[in-house]
Parts: sequence; structure tokens; C-alpha cells
Amino acid sequence: MRKNISILGSTGSIGLQTLDVISSFPNRFRIIGLAAKDNLALLAEQVKKYSPKIVSVDTEASAELLQEKLGKTQTVVYFGGEGLLKVSTHKDVDMVIVAIPGSAGIVPTIEAIKLKKNIALASKEVLVAAGDIIMKEVSKKKIQLSPIDSEHSGITQCLKGEDPSKIKRVILTASGGPFLSLSKDKLSKVSVNEALAHPKWRMGDKISVDSSTLMNKGFEVIEAHHLFGLDYSKIDVVIHPQSMIHSFVEFIDGSLIAQISAPDMRIPIQYALLDGERIQNKFDLINLSKLGELSFEAPDRDKFPCLDFAYSAGRRGGTLPAVLNAANNEAVKLFLEGKIKFTDIPVLIRQAMDKHFNTSEPNLEDILAADLWAKKEIITSVALP
Repeated sequence: MRKNISILGSTGSIGLQTLDVISSFPNRFRIIGLAAKDNLALLAEQVKKYSPKIVSVDTEASAELLQEKLGKTQTVVYFGGEGLLKVSTHKDVDMVIVAIPGSAGIVPTIEAIKLKKNIALASKEVLVAAGDIIMKEVSKKKIQLSPIDSEHSGITQCLKGEDPSKIKRVILTASGGPFLSLSKDKLSKVSVNEALAHPKWRMGDKISVDSSTLMNKGFEVIEAHHLFGLDYSKIDVVIHPQSMIHSFVEFIDGSLIAQISAPDMRIPIQYALLDGERIQNKFDLINLSKLGELSFEAPDRDKFPCLDFAYSAGRRGGTLPAVLNAANNEAVKLFLEGKIKFTDIPVLIRQAMDKHFNTSEPNLEDILAADLWAKKEIITSVALP
């Protein structure tokens, strides 16, 4: 029987690679819903190819334009937050792929979990901002939440058949991004195009910038805390420029188990979609004889302070991780628009974190309010003379 899938973020990098995986196994999956922002031409192609029952776009105007592009169709078109909810909670859906940036994925994810939909999660911000609430719902509804991040997928694979209580620590690897070897005093002059030129991974603009600041890895630290129930003292980060080893798990007896694969996101996507079942594919394989040197080094926390911001926010908890996430989202947006320098990103995030009055045991409304506050705080601080 085929698994029914909805994808939030179908025209983004993860969405496109997910559809590539699904197309490789047409007898295993069926697309029920697709949601995208404003790439209407691509979304229209996807609708015509996969015939989903429902699609959603960002605005009412975009919905009208998409309807014109589709012409006569049985696919129902929605828009906005309501549209995301309809795609994620459709009665026929078995699994929701959450791959939209920012906080927009939080509510659709929670509502899908409440209806006992399994989740394959690529949007780091969902667990960063609302991890406690989401993991409680996961436990309550007994659904499966599968990480799509290559690092967390690697940890999941390393832990298969193992006793989690025997973990000494997990180690997330980071490529180091495009500025790994650049001196700190030159960071203020880097361009948007340079920040987007990731040396290994094919990703969207926002996550590419997050990788270049190491905030992406900081988010993954918070995710690992929630996904695997680990204290932050048991989560480490190491720079591994070759991006072949995606994570390590070290056990109390000194054994260190690593997950190794080509830097191809389709591999962890397939693992999540198939609930860990191994099926042969046509993706890239590693030739060990040609692999060459694998190198590791500690992250430069002075040059890339966002990593420590994430550890701090995660340890303090409450609404602070939501502020971290939202402040970063707005700061990165301003950088991409050419309104601030690369080095302004951590400065703005730190200022928002310092100003925020943390709510220690927040509900969803508190988290969404903190998200909105942080976004306004960043915009206001940049607008001031």
C-alpha cells in the first residue's frame, strides 16, 4: 500500500529532492498535498505531474494566479496559514514533510501531530522554537518524527539497536561553510554571493547563510537535544570540511560509531520516507579508495559566535530559543537584501537575546508572541539612526 504524503515547501531544495526520491519509488508513495510560497511556475508543473488533491501558496493573489495556470483541475487551491494547515492535516495524509523556513511550520506541524500524522522534519526552526511542546505531542500521540537533517539521520542510524542510556555524547559534523579559512577581520566585507557559495551542499539561500555563520549547526544542537533527549553537555560539534561523516555517537565503553555517506540529501530523505527501510537507489556512492583525507577541527567560536548563542538559548530554554530563531531569520533576511553586513548578523541576534524577558514554561501562544517580538526588534533596531 502506498504512503500518502504532503510536502510543506515543495519548491525549495528539500522539497525538490523529496519529490525526486518519491519519483524513484512510484509504487511506494502518493502525493496528497503540496505547499509553496511564490514559485508558481514550478508549483504548477508539480501539480500537473503529481496530481495532488490540495495545494497552498502564500497569498490570495498567488492562489488566483496559480488557479489560472492550472486551468481546469480537481486540485483545490488554498493560501496562507489556513492553506498550510489544510495541506498538513488532510484526512488522507499519512506523513507530512516539513521543509519551510522560519516559524511558519510550527502550527501546521503541531496540528498534524495532533491528528496522528507522522512527520519527516527538515525545518530546524520547528524544534528550535517549540521543541518541548512538539516532543510532548509526539509522545502523547505516539507518532513517528523522523529527522531529515543528514546529521540527525546519521545519529538515528548509529543508535539503531543501541541502548540510548549508554550514550556518552553525540558529535555533529559541520562543513565549516564558505568562510572556514577566512580571517575574522575579513568577514565584514563578504558578499551575499560569497555567503551562498556553500562548498558541499545544495541548499536554499537562508540555510546557506545559516551554514556560513554556523547558526545552522547551533540549531542542530538544539534539535539533537529534543530528538534524542540529551543534555547539552552530551552534544558536541566538530568541523569536517569533506562532509562525508555526518555524525558520530560515542558510547560509554569508548566505542565511536559514525554514519558515512555522500553529501546527498536524498539519502536521509529516503531513510525518513521509508521509516528506516533500506532500498537500493541510484544515488551517489562513496569510493573509499578515492576518498582521500578526512580532516577534523574544533569550530572557531570567536569567529562564529552564533554556535554559542544556540547553546546558551537551548540551555536557558523557555521562549529564548524562539527569539534566537526569529532574530536570526530577520537578520539573515536583511543581509540577503543587502541592508546589513555579514558580521551584523550575530550582533543583532545577541542584542535581541539580551533584551528579551524569557518566559520559562511557555505555551504555544507565548512562543509565537516571542517570535513576533524578536522579528520586530530586529527590524526596529536596524531602522534606528
